[in-house]
Amino acid sequence: MGNFSLMHWIVVALVILVLFGRGKISETMGDFGKGVKSFRKGLSEDEHSQDTPPAAKDARLTGPVVEPVKDQQNTRV
Repeated sequence: MGNFSLMHWIVVALVILVLFGRGKISETMGDFGKGVKSFRKGLSEDEHSQDTPPAAKDARLTGPVVEPVKDQQNTRV
């Protein structure tokens, strides 16, 4: 009972095709492929972000340093 022959797998595949249809299976596999592709892209982006030193990350995120503007109306000459 533990081993399935090739004929069993063919019957299982035909039942799945009848239940879901060829279009639904190909759509599902396409979505699965897109998910794997985006997962791999996310992993490679994380690896690249770990290569940059932390100081470069902080400088890139904080932006330029801006000095506060003094109020010129209240100054006396």
